[in-house]
Amino acid sequence: MSADTVTDVFEENRPLLMGVAYRMLGRVADAEDVVQDAWLRWSRAERTEVREPRAYLVRITTRLAIDRLRQVQTRGEAYVGPWLPEPYVTDFGDTVADTADRAVLADSVSLAVLVVLESLSPLERAVFVLREAFGYPFAEIATLLDRGEAAVRQLASRARRHVEERRPRYDVDPVRRRDLTERFLAAAAGGDLDGLMSLLAPDARLVGDSGGKAKTPRRVLESADKVGRFLVAVAPQGVQDVSVRLIEINGGAAVLVLSGGKPDSVFQLDVVDGRVATVYIMRNPDKLGSLAGL
Repeated sequence: MSADTVTDVFEENRPLLMGVAYRMLGRVADAEDVVQDAWLRWSRAERTEVREPRAYLVRITTRLAIDRLRQVQTRGEAYVGPWLPEPYVTDFGDTVADTADRAVLADSVSLAVLVVLESLSPLERAVFVLREAFGYPFAEIATLLDRGEAAVRQLASRARRHVEERRPRYDVDPVRRRDLTERFLAAAAGGDLDGLMSLLAPDARLVGDSGGKAKTPRRVLESADKVGRFLVAVAPQGVQDVSVRLIEINGGAAVLVLSGGKPDSVFQLDVVDGRVATVYIMRNPDKLGSLAGL
C-alpha cells in the first residue's frame, strides 16, 4: 500500500472515526487528539497485518478513546457548575439522505444523550456508541474490543437500559425544532417575557455550562418562570457588536451568539410536544473554539 493510499484510506474513514471519538468523549479537542493518534498508529502499521482497514481504524480509535476516558476518571477532574458536551457542528440534513438514519445519528450525538453517556463506564459507552449510533453487530464489537460476544451483549443491555431510564423525551423533527428556535430567539432577544412563557413548557429547565469562566447559573434552573425571567434579564439589549447566527450542532438547530465576531455562547433547545422543555446554554470559552469562523 503506497503512502498516498494509506492517507486516502484514513481520510475516507476520518468522519466515522471522529464520530466515534466525539460520542465517546463529548469533547471536540479530545476527539481530534484521539483521531490524530489513530493516524499515527495507522501510518506506522505493518500493512500485511491489516486485512480490513476500516475495522482496524475503528478498533484503535475506540480503544484510544477508552484509555482517554479512564485517564479522566482516574484524575477525578472537578467541574464548576453543570457540564455539557462541547458543541459539535453537524450537517446531517445535508449529508444523510435517509430520514430514519438522520434521526438515529442526531439522537446519538444530542446533548441530552451525551450527558447521560457521561455516567456510563468507558466500556459501556464504547459498546453503546458502536451499537446504537453506528449499528455494528455484537460479534464485530466483541472483536473490536477483544471481549466475548456474551459480555458485549450484557454491556449493551446494561448501557441501553441506563440511557433509556435517564434520557429525556424530546422531539427530533428538524423543521419543528428550527421553527421554535427562531421564535424563541426573537422573543429572548426582544425581552418578550410573555412570548417566552408561551413557548416554554411549565416544567422547563435551563442548563448553563461555563466551567466557572463566564456568567451562567451555577445550578440548573427549574420552571418556566425562572427560565423566562433569566433569559429576559440576560438578553443582549444595548450591548455593542453582538450578532447571532443559526447553526446546526449536535444534530439540531442552535443559536450561536457572537461578540466582536468571536463565539460568546451557544443556545440549543429540547422540544417536547411543541414546547421548549430544556434550554442549554454553553459559555465555557474552552468549548467554543471550534465554532470560530462559522
